[in-house]
Amino acid sequence: MVPIVDIAIKHAGAYAARYELRLGERLGFGIHGSVHVVEHKIKADKSAIKSHRATEFYARERAVYERLKGERISDILGFHVPQFIRADDELEVIEMTIVTRPFVLDFAGAYVGAPPEFSEDIWADWEGEKREQFGGRWAAVRAVMSAFEDLGIYLVDVSPSNISLLD
Repeated sequence: MVPIVDIAIKHAGAYAARYELRLGERLGFGIHGSVHVVEHKIKADKSAIKSHRATEFYARERAVYERLKGERISDILGFHVPQFIRADDELEVIEMTIVTRPFVLDFAGAYVGAPPEFSEDIWADWEGEKREQFGGRWAAVRAVMSAFEDLGIYLVDVSPSNISLLD
């Protein structure tokens, strides 16, 4: 059996070949997939692709990008949000613009339409962990999350690497 991480990388390479892109450096990776820079062979543009490890997370992330595109959102409360370029449902890859700090990214763990149904204890533990991770920045992060919730997008997988402030 092929390791899961190899599937994400294999799909990233297949996506690059399919759309005549050059696969560049890896920007990040995690439980949901792998993110790489891609360069267009014809024009000098660069963008990012995220190849997903599971259909559920690809579908969630794509739904968020479609909602953001429909609302013409490029930033939320001054935080840059990657812009959706295209997606490949077969390869479970999403192509997006590259953003600079401050930013919000990585929507594979988000819920669209309704928040997840977790118990009050789980939510309390989650918030305690996030308050510890973000420290004095928690109020700003919570404000960003509330702005996403106003759009029907519920961010659950938040960390300093995917909600990044300037400092």
